[in-house]
Amino acid sequence: MTTTRTDLRRIARVVHGMAASDGAGVKLNRVIGSQDLPMLDPFLMLDEFRSDDPGDYIAGFPEHPHRGFETVTYMLAGHMQHGDHLGNKGDMGPGSVQWMTAGRGIIHSEMPQQENGLMWGFQLWVNLPARDKMSAPRYQEYAAEQMPVVALDNGGSVKVIAGEFAGAVGPINGVATEPVYYDVTLPAGGVLTLDLPAEHHAFVYVFQNDLNIVDGPKERTVKRGELAALTQGGALAVGALAGEARFIVVAGKPLREPVARYGPFVMNTAEEVQQAFIDYQQGKF
Repeated sequence: MTTTRTDLRRIARVVHGMAASDGAGVKLNRVIGSQDLPMLDPFLMLDEFRSDDPGDYIAGFPEHPHRGFETVTYMLAGHMQHGDHLGNKGDMGPGSVQWMTAGRGIIHSEMPQQENGLMWGFQLWVNLPARDKMSAPRYQEYAAEQMPVVALDNGGSVKVIAGEFAGAVGPINGVATEPVYYDVTLPAGGVLTLDLPAEHHAFVYVFQNDLNIVDGPKERTVKRGELAALTQGGALAVGALAGEARFIVVAGKPLREPVARYGPFVMNTAEEVQQAFIDYQQGKF
């Protein structure tokens, strides 16, 4: 692919993720939060869950607490119901997204609403700045039809979950890290250049077929199930190969703050994490 841009991001590293399980034994691929990539400030974790075997997901994620960060669930296929100790409840279907700000504390569950079929999606953890870690919990939840999809001239598309593309603005708002979150489809041979905020940390995760990314004077192929962490810069240039490629592009403003994390709590100091456990045990969430 050719481009005249001189401000393109390069690939800092490519990671494959590792097989893991969470909740009550849900099988998944952990990409951020693994030994190869413990975090990519402000992103703390990225999991892809994908299986048509109910044994891999049916037990779901029973009640568990969070404090100090945000969880972002994006469904590609299947149905998941969430509920929390504050009385919030919702059903997430294909193409829907939930951006939950745990803030000072929330106890919630995410349980499959199907006994068979494909369950597929992502969960991303996004850190909160110290000033917001004890804020009130907040939900932003949108169905697939509530998010704009921009059709590309080459037959591809860009679904805008957060941020802006070609005049379309995603519904997620009021997030401290000013995120960008795109779900991109490119037909075989299709190319695309995406502008991203220059100082944001960003990554590409490929979940269908393979993708070429311009990496300096060359192109580098990122395979299905791989994540490319990018250098800072103004834009990202990509191209699909023989098959239709699908991938997410996510970027966020780095916080550059100390991170103390243990299990479901992410704070700035070990003492704050300890206090989170105490507050949870004493029913103060």
